[in-house]
Amino acid sequence: MELWREGTSRLLQGDLDEAVALFTLSLEEEPSAEAYTFRGWAFSFQGRLDDAIEECRKAIATDPGFGNPYNDIGCYLVEMGRGEEAIPWFEQAKRASRYDPRHFPYLNLGRLHASRGELTEALVEFEGALAENPGDPIATQFIEALRLRVN
Repeated sequence: MELWREGTSRLLQGDLDEAVALFTLSLEEEPSAEAYTFRGWAFSFQGRLDDAIEECRKAIATDPGFGNPYNDIGCYLVEMGRGEEAIPWFEQAKRASRYDPRHFPYLNLGRLHASRGELTEALVEFEGALAENPGDPIATQFIEALRLRVN
């Protein structure tokens, strides 16, 4: 756990290589969905999106109830221009038994729908984000903007 915490600290400081090394050591001592997911996050910052997705798949295999890797795969697919493939990953993240912050997949799916001109679907997702995280400023801002466009 200490190696994972230190890896997370290094990741947030932008020391990606050291973060990857610490997450790898953590995984060697005790595999965890969190360490796989965060190592994937570090890979994504290095532009290694295929590797990031593979790490998320390992996280899901380790703990299928952990929602973060589902959401992250969705984000990586969107970044790769494969938005349609991202949708089921965001949906799975919304259903995950262990996920915090639970409103993120709603926000990500809402953004995807909005970018595709699917305004009604986007509104539904942003309203779902607000149901999970009342007062969320991002969801509130998108809802206000989308309602102006829909009406």
